[in-house]
Amino acid sequence: MLVPLTHDDPAEMGGHRLLARLGHGGMGTVYLARTVGGRTVALKTMHAHIAADTAARTRFHLETDAARIIGGHHGANVVDADPGAETPWLATEYVLGPPLDDAVTLCGPLPEPSVRALGAALAGALSQLHASDVVHRDLKPSNVMITAHGPKIIDFGIARAAGDARLTRTGTAAGTPAFMSPEQATGQEHTPAGDVFALAGVLVFASTGHGPFGTGQAADLLYRVRYAEPDLSGVPAGLAPVLARCLAKGPGQRPTTREIVAELHNGRGEFADHLPAPLLADIARRASTVWQHHPYRLPAPMEGPYTAPPSARRGMSRRKLLSVAGGSLVGAGAAGAGAWVWSGRQRTGDNAETAKSTADGGPQELWRVPISGTPPLLLPIGDAIATWRDGAFVAFGAKNGQELWSSHGVVIEPHQVVGGGPKLYGVYFPDDDDGKALSVHAFTPSDGTPHRRITRLAGFRASYQDAAALIAAEDMLCMAARKSIPGHDTGLEQIDDWYVLAIDLRSGKKLWENKVRQVIASDPGIAVRTSGDRLIFFRYEKEDPDPDAVGSNMHISAVDLRTGEQAWSTYLPWSLDYKSHVVPDPLAMDEKHVYVAGGNVWALRLSDGEVAWQFGDGRDIGQAADRARPYGAPTMKNDVVYAAEGIRGLVALNAGTGELLWEEREDLTKDEAPDLEHPPVVGTKYVYVRVNTGISAIDLRTHTSSWIYRSSPTKFAAHEGSKRLIYVDRAAMAALPLE
Repeated sequence: MLVPLTHDDPAEMGGHRLLARLGHGGMGTVYLARTVGGRTVALKTMHAHIAADTAARTRFHLETDAARIIGGHHGANVVDADPGAETPWLATEYVLGPPLDDAVTLCGPLPEPSVRALGAALAGALSQLHASDVVHRDLKPSNVMITAHGPKIIDFGIARAAGDARLTRTGTAAGTPAFMSPEQATGQEHTPAGDVFALAGVLVFASTGHGPFGTGQAADLLYRVRYAEPDLSGVPAGLAPVLARCLAKGPGQRPTTREIVAELHNGRGEFADHLPAPLLADIARRASTVWQHHPYRLPAPMEGPYTAPPSARRGMSRRKLLSVAGGSLVGAGAAGAGAWVWSGRQRTGDNAETAKSTADGGPQELWRVPISGTPPLLLPIGDAIATWRDGAFVAFGAKNGQELWSSHGVVIEPHQVVGGGPKLYGVYFPDDDDGKALSVHAFTPSDGTPHRRITRLAGFRASYQDAAALIAAEDMLCMAARKSIPGHDTGLEQIDDWYVLAIDLRSGKKLWENKVRQVIASDPGIAVRTSGDRLIFFRYEKEDPDPDAVGSNMHISAVDLRTGEQAWSTYLPWSLDYKSHVVPDPLAMDEKHVYVAGGNVWALRLSDGEVAWQFGDGRDIGQAADRARPYGAPTMKNDVVYAAEGIRGLVALNAGTGELLWEEREDLTKDEAPDLEHPPVVGTKYVYVRVNTGISAIDLRTHTSSWIYRSSPTKFAAHEGSKRLIYVDRAAMAALPLE
């Protein structure tokens, strides 16, 4: 994702005009840039304080040389570089495609033909690199870019000549623990056979969504790499033997890259022929996005005093807490507090930065805190807002952005924790766990640390990729998890091992479980809300059980909170191929109806699930996509249902009758088109809608956009208590006034 330049980023470097940030880390920043001739490049720089280190400069020089050696066929072609500059920089071609880890997140584990083609191409790339006596030493999913023409290996930051130990102290491990070879893990010589070991780990991840030695603390991973057998569960039977040989503990027992190429693929067909359709669509989207991007620079932070955090409130009532768990605190699901959620500069002090908005007539940013990566969750906890930063669960004061606490060392993913009652609940993987059962814990809201174990669920997969906390309500935790079914771990095509289950938070007893017939194996696609003594479920389901079928239905059902017994079930048609457009959380509720969006907006009676009304003219599967008018995730407030519509922009409907009350009164440009995946957030003066260029504030009186806040938010939500509209992007979390 492209992130705006900061106020102190240079305008150009080495004659390349900087357009946006692509990434930022401890070593430096990577920019999207263009040459004088108009070529788009990725320009990598090194922080000034690191550039002062002679050894770091040498590594950067070697990285440049290694990138040139591998060339443009198997890597990102080097356009220009100046390792000797005051700020060393390296410009390579801008690769049109996602890294492998993002591709697996998007599509789920790749099918065997894709993995075979990927493995053969990567082995060929390593063969070329090794022929020049260079070893990569840090091959991992995030360093493999997937393009339509083949994978490209990037990031040669710790690559070096085989046998050259000048930059590595004896006995010191350098690399990524989850994909290191045993010899690398002990600081020994990393030969080309070490890259083969890492390649196998990458292919296991591509096949299953998990690495061969699991997850956890670095010390645990290094121990497993050295002494444990690799976990090949889920690897297709045809691939397991060759990957097992590549993962042999002894370097001499591993096949060569040439042998791997011969065993994995016959070389027939184009690489794109072996990729799944959603991945090809994502590559095409990236190709168009880079040319549609309008350069934008964030303003300089304001200087001045900062307010102290407010005193803690007294505990909320049970009704209020259950409302929080269902998402109403942030506007009918806008924060995803009870939903399945799939996905700057370094912080320099205890106070948040502040900055002005650049939107004409728009508000001033109230606070801003740098957050690198893509925080995929905003979780309200009383007066705080919690998110993820650099692998830590961290909370900020919603009113002033001051950091309240940061919980490090908790192996937890954003979709694995929800708020409910006086605690946070979710999945946790303690160091002393045997890894054979799913462990459910309570967390302390004041610091985010594990408080106590509630239960261990034998028979369910003990992996962070295979479980999610959905909602906590009435002393009960609702989860989605995958069962360990012998002989059924077949990766992408296995879609019958996800279950929804309920756990009594007091006793730890499992109350009930229901099997889920989902769309794809890697994601049950569930959204949950509470209504009295019932749970309202939403999920996408295939019309055709064939794994290659593209059609899907939206399945909404109500089950008893205590027994899991189904009260009613309703299916509604989804207008588009679920692989190209799935709204993550399309539910809103009031006391009478549950509101669902897709090809139309529907209101279903909570009493029996029957359709009370529908609005729109969405088309059925099979009709031309440009004739369909899908609606985005709805929001309900003050008896009005708001939904973004693919052509008209925002529409406002009478919650009781479905009558159109008003629609956005303007012709929308392409940049102003609404994003259908983000529910609108309703204030007292504006309805806030995610559009292609940021957040649009639509005046409730004039029904036109008053201003657009230029940004690239991955998620935004209202924090009603502090009157803040809070959003996150790849660079920061920030707050605007909620009006």
